[in-house]
Amino acid sequence: MTRVSVHAHEDPRPRTVLRRLVPQAAVLGAVAAGTLLVTFRDPNEAGHYPGCPFLALTGFYCPGCGMTRLVHALAHGDVGTAFGLNPLLFVLLPVLGYLYVRWTVLAARGMPMRSDLFRPVVAYSFVGVIAVYWVVRNLPFAQALAP
Repeated sequence: MTRVSVHAHEDPRPRTVLRRLVPQAAVLGAVAAGTLLVTFRDPNEAGHYPGCPFLALTGFYCPGCGMTRLVHALAHGDVGTAFGLNPLLFVLLPVLGYLYVRWTVLAARGMPMRSDLFRPVVAYSFVGVIAVYWVVRNLPFAQALAP
């Protein structure tokens, strides 16, 4: 069903663009809220956030360990510390930023998000990199990867 504008000079297109951008706005809002929370509630102080359940159960670091402290360090401009807390996530942040911007631009144009990044070989390779990172960051010779 097509909507007819009450006023002939109104352009209905911006409304549809805004509707298409609702998921992107929700993601941006969630990331902004999480970042603000972590900026002002230091994850280095005990009791502010729950610990990693995998670390608590096994004593080993998961691929996400150090992520909250990384965000806190970045929010305070401490890039070196942020890198040291979770190097893989640190390196992936620009990729995630690019994918978010691309998703937003394509959605605004009414186009679907398609990319070579979503091909099975790339997805399986990414999962493989995470698995290797998960194991290696827990080995004695790779303490630089531990948070």
